[in-house]
Amino acid sequence: MKRRANSPRDARMRERLVQEAARIMAEEGITDYHLAKRKAAGRLGAADTRNLPQNREIQEALVEYQRLFGGAQRMHRLRRILETALEAMDFLERFRPRLVGAVLDGTAGEYSDLHLHVFADTPEELLLFLMDHDIPFDTDERRYRFDSDYEFRPVYRFMAGDIPVDLTLFDERGLRHPPRSKVDGQPMRRAGRDAVKDMLERLPADEAVPDA
Repeated sequence: MKRRANSPRDARMRERLVQEAARIMAEEGITDYHLAKRKAAGRLGAADTRNLPQNREIQEALVEYQRLFGGAQRMHRLRRILETALEAMDFLERFRPRLVGAVLDGTAGEYSDLHLHVFADTPEELLLFLMDHDIPFDTDERRYRFDSDYEFRPVYRFMAGDIPVDLTLFDERGLRHPPRSKVDGQPMRRAGRDAVKDMLERLPADEAVPDA
């Protein structure tokens, strides 16, 4: 039987799911697209729907939400993250750091962290470097998809002032071949120091931010 096209009602519900999921990610600091979609469906009374939007649709709505409603607080946070990124990239220069994530794709908000990809032959190189500089850190791992397989990569987290820094360590293969984005399946975007510096310089002047 030929499947019927989505009805106007389905299309309206899908758009509501997109907007609600984007709002949830912006206001609650959720970074998992699937979780945001399920929360949005539950709040809209459509918990059993199979008509969930694609991650790319939500990302586009999130960029627009941050642009419209982020305000001075978001811009101040973005400036602080980019400033910290430059400092961290200088500090980690030997590991060829690259900026990734929400700051680069335009979805960063008041809850966003600094995410960097770094590169070394072995995890011990980065571990010893952080320990030699007396930087307290936590360790974890994160799964990434490459062309046809998945890999778990080590993650190191520490604080740089008030900005959480998240380092994912890759080997030489990971430098030449970025993992796939969870948003659109394409190779993840990365930015080197010069691009980060340009992003910071292009930000509008910082406005006064009310005390928390």
